[in-house]
This record gives sequence, structure tokens and C-alpha cells, in this order.
Amino acid sequence: MDISQILAPQAVKVVGKMTSKKRLFQDLSEIAGSAYGLSVNDTFDALQERESLGPTGVGRGIALPHARIEGLDRVVGTFIRLETPMDFDAVDRQPVDLVFALFAPAESGVEHLKALALVSRTMRDNDVCAKLRANNEIATLHAILTEGPATKAA
Repeated sequence: MDISQILAPQAVKVVGKMTSKKRLFQDLSEIAGSAYGLSVNDTFDALQERESLGPTGVGRGIALPHARIEGLDRVVGTFIRLETPMDFDAVDRQPVDLVFALFAPAESGVEHLKALALVSRTMRDNDVCAKLRANNEIATLHAILTEGPATKAA
């Protein structure tokens, strides 16, 4: 598995400023709806429900929200780069500007975990994050994410 199998080019977006985590989840859900045909409401509800279990801000300006979605047949993702970092209740209390959301089938087990590990490894790469933060072009952001050094799952 690699990120190019998870992240469609049309599932990448740059946003100037986000007013709240709820608004961010709405945008992520709308992108997933447009790119993968997911129900915006179901996706939003699933993200909110997962976040209520504990924040998905993993530190260093990165958030990895994720949720299981009924009717989905494979793991898919969306990515938003925020031009203005926002509070996300991250573990290091730093604002977030890179958000990679994953959506997995409701019954998925190991595939969801492999995808989460893959994205986590990619987003831990300082060079990848620096390149993401330095670019506004959607095609470039997608290329950085899908061609990074950590694109292969174990």
C-alpha cells in the first residue's frame, strides 16, 4: 500500500483560515464526498464521534483525524494544508496546519491500521512537512505526499 492508492489528487485542498475544528471536519467531509462519493453528513458525524474519544492532533502542527464509514469499500484520505495554523488540542499544544484525514470501511481491521501507520510515518518526515508547508499548489502537495520517502507500508 502507498499513499497514491489512498489519496486522490482531487482530495487535496489549501485553506487560508479555519475557524473551528467543526468547520475543518465539515470541509474534510465535503472533500471526501466530492472525491469519493461519501455521504458528507455520515463522514462528518464519524469524524466528530472519533474526535470525541480523544484529539487526533499528533504534534508538530499535524493532525490525523480518522473514522470508519459504513459502505466504504477501501481506505481513502483527504488532505488540507492550512495557511493559518489553528488550535486543535494537539498533544504538544501547538497549532495545526497539516491535516491528513483517513476514512476506512466500518469492518476494516489491519488495512485501516496499515494506512494510519503509513500516513503517520510520512507526516513524521521533516522534509515532507517542510515541503508541504512551502507549497500552495494542489498538484505539488499531492506529489509530495505520494512520492515521499515513506510511501511504502510495512
